[in-house]
Amino acid sequence: MNKHVTPKLRGKPEALSVTDPRYMSGFGNSFETESLPGALPVGRNSPQRPAYGLYAEQLSGSPFTAPQATNQRSWLYRIRPTVKHTRRFRKADRGLIRTGGLDRDEHEMPIGQMRWDPIPLPKKGQCFVEGLATITVAGDCDSQAGMAAHMALVTRSMQDEYFFNADGELLIVPQEGGLRLRTEFGIIDVKPGETAIIPRGVIFAVDLLAGPARAYVCENYGGGFTLPDRGPIGANCLANPRDFLTPVAAYEDKEGKALLHVKWGGQLYATEIDQSPLDVVAWHGNYAPYKYDLRTYSPVGAISFDHPDPSIFTVMTSPTGEPGTANIDFVIFPERWMVAENTFRPPWYHRNIMSEFMGLIYGIYDAKPEGFVPGGFSLHNMMLPHGPDTPAYEQASTVELKPHKLTGTMAFMFETRFPQRVTAYAAGLPGLQKDYIACWTDLKKRFDPANREPW
Repeated sequence: MNKHVTPKLRGKPEALSVTDPRYMSGFGNSFETESLPGALPVGRNSPQRPAYGLYAEQLSGSPFTAPQATNQRSWLYRIRPTVKHTRRFRKADRGLIRTGGLDRDEHEMPIGQMRWDPIPLPKKGQCFVEGLATITVAGDCDSQAGMAAHMALVTRSMQDEYFFNADGELLIVPQEGGLRLRTEFGIIDVKPGETAIIPRGVIFAVDLLAGPARAYVCENYGGGFTLPDRGPIGANCLANPRDFLTPVAAYEDKEGKALLHVKWGGQLYATEIDQSPLDVVAWHGNYAPYKYDLRTYSPVGAISFDHPDPSIFTVMTSPTGEPGTANIDFVIFPERWMVAENTFRPPWYHRNIMSEFMGLIYGIYDAKPEGFVPGGFSLHNMMLPHGPDTPAYEQASTVELKPHKLTGTMAFMFETRFPQRVTAYAAGLPGLQKDYIACWTDLKKRFDPANREPW
């Protein structure tokens, strides 16, 4: 159990400074943290009168009776209970946000392998909620299965505005610029090369760290992300639990008009309140936001021959009731050594039951050295063939096989067992590469039944 206590404050208690976020390490831990000494009750969760005049409130991320290993909840000690952070809701403009259960006739674009150029950052001011644009949806939020892939184009910080998503947890992957996530649980700064997870129902606001920001966002309708079982790999490598960081408590005691946005059942709602809802002075539990530096991922791979399945690069997984079949796998392709002998080293050509939304954070992706640029994204849906483009195939088939390190690169996939349907917005983007499939046009027929030697 991790505990953070600030030094004793002199005079009137004030909010912990949010200019220097601090974290506790570990994945799935039961944490405890307080921003005023003695704010956490000892030996109980709901005392008759909590210290400092606070209210005790539980936030549950799983059913009450979920097995101990998957039961998620935190106790929050806050200035006001969240019933005071909502009034009558009104339906709000959802903008470009879409959710599972998309109308299949929303556009006329047929199925196929797809790739897009980066979406330019707009010149107009738009906050995180206004800047969410859905690219694909899969499954259905009401049945709590599936996901959506969004791009977040953020050009202004949220001023007296807050948001929570009841439909699923959010996995945020910045690609350009950085974001400060002010949450009920504390402050998280996340930059390109890192990712942050905001659990379902957690209230937060998003500020810009240094200029406009672009981020990939996975909305997970299903079971919360967890670390994959390593199986024969053993206890180490891949994403190590100690590298995940959860914020210490930091509260806002702020009066004044504010707006709370809520995504619920695929719709966007808003409610006007009279204070900041980020008023949690102390908390304990295992249901909280966190961040992870993707560059701390320890990849494993072939050290003799052949190329392992891309699942070997899974950072986190959203499980289902069917063992080995993920609702979502979050997979990355980081810097790594390539050493396999007599082996075609890039990902092989394949068809797959899973559907793959892929993005490039920085650098060059080895299987697609042309046309796939940072900020861009692609979609290879279930059972549609894909693999290295022609230049990648030609180079990888003829290069001298000596140890080679891929450097300065970070790509990822949101992979799901559901088909991902493209939104009308994504189908109409000018950056949709209509000639993408031409990247395989020049692959030659090399078959010669009279010559069994490799070409």
